[in-house]
Amino acid sequence: QVQLVKSGGGLVQPGGSLRLSCAASGSIRSIPVMGWYRQAPGKQRELVATFATRGITNYADSVKGRFTISRDNAKNTVYLQMNSLKPEDTAVYYCHALVVDGKLIAYWGQGTQVTVSS
Repeated sequence: QVQLVKSGGGLVQPGGSLRLSCAASGSIRSIPVMGWYRQAPGKQRELVATFATRGITNYADSVKGRFTISRDNAKNTVYLQMNSLKPEDTAVYYCHALVVDGKLIAYWGQGTQVTVSS
């Protein structure tokens, strides 16, 4: 079993910054991909950014140039630095990890609320 423990989130004014982190622990052989998704009220969950172990990153077009995903493989931790936040970034953000422990399993962390409002 794997646990994803997140920190960060909260309320910020437009133009502000927040940082999210997510640490994976448990029965882990490797984590090919870690990333973040978000779900706004009335909308489907969508990809925000992912970071693969070979350093390959992927971003949603809506966050390119404003958000930066990074990863500490030694700590099995992924970070999301969010700058120039907009009201439309308001959503519940979820950490996601593809974990290899004999087989490939997807895990989701508990969501964290990010609210961008003046």
